[in-house]
Amino acid sequence: MLTIDVVTLFPEVFAPFVGLSILGRAVEAGTIAIRYHHLLDALRGNERADDEPYGGGSGMVLRIEPVARALDAILAEAPAGERRTIAVPAPGGLAFTHAQAQRMAALDRLVLICGHYEGIDERLAALYPIEEFTVGDFVLTGGELAALAILDATARLVPGVIDAESAAAESFANGLLDYPSYTRPAVFRGVEVPPVLLSGNHAEIAAWRREQSRARTAARRADLLAEGGPLPDKPSP
Repeated sequence: MLTIDVVTLFPEVFAPFVGLSILGRAVEAGTIAIRYHHLLDALRGNERADDEPYGGGSGMVLRIEPVARALDAILAEAPAGERRTIAVPAPGGLAFTHAQAQRMAALDRLVLICGHYEGIDERLAALYPIEEFTVGDFVLTGGELAALAILDATARLVPGVIDAESAAAESFANGLLDYPSYTRPAVFRGVEVPPVLLSGNHAEIAAWRREQSRARTAARRADLLAEGGPLPDKPSP
């Protein structure tokens, strides 16, 4: 079972989404475990969670001491030899991808540490084997939304959380974008569903979907096709 520990100043950000989603059902079923660690609980006395940056400049920086205490408490309870990753959402991190989500879904524990303000004291990386990830070339007010994206992308790939066939056929699972999908009605405002999908011929439907997947990838994410083989001449209507 994958256990996900989230260290954050704002645990209330996560609970509504997790509780109302597929992930909530997975938690209830015991397929995954998600625990929240409020950073304010790691403060002592009159300590603050943040402080002004050394050297001056705008904004505030999360202090290393409360973050380290929260992380130490998590690791102290963790079984020896478990497979785990400590992930920190950060603009300067590696791009978070489907492959990373697959890797993390196979772990025993994923620890997510959410920065805020101007980030976390850089000494966190010197003291712990963290991995930094970005979910895009933009800056958020805090790491919670990025952490939630990483949490969701990872947890849904844990066996038993979603249908295995669905996970195997979606975007990025085979290196391509997913094919377009349609449902009732067959015609809406003059736009028709591609006739092949109404044909009942499963072999032709499968071939159409493969072709559409590759064509869509070529048009929108050609970088994914660097090692994907030849393209179809043009998509079927």
